[in-house]
Amino acid sequence: METTRQQKFGRLVQKEIADIFLREGNEYVAGAMVTVTEARVSPDLSVAKIYVSIFPPASRNTVFERIRKNVIEIRRMLGARIRHQARVTPEIIFYLDDTLDQAQHIEELLKKI
Repeated sequence: METTRQQKFGRLVQKEIADIFLREGNEYVAGAMVTVTEARVSPDLSVAKIYVSIFPPASRNTVFERIRKNVIEIRRMLGARIRHQARVTPEIIFYLDDTLDQAQHIEELLKKI
């Protein structure tokens, strides 16, 4: 169970990372649409797990690898944006969110019935 503090900080990190991808992340996303679906923060606010969904699916792996290779630069940009709200910029770990793929798969299975 996340505390209110973790939830608030997670929403802040989610909003700022999404804004980084939208405004400054053209070299990372290369024309793909990247959505930050969730940000979970550790109790001490030192680690943030960022879940991203990437569209179109054909370029998902290449875009995700670019994001993971540039995690240091993305963390630096995040730190510059939240420097007045947080003492320490959290370590960022990106995960690929595949819930839409799972939902589509379940929908296809239900159509077969």
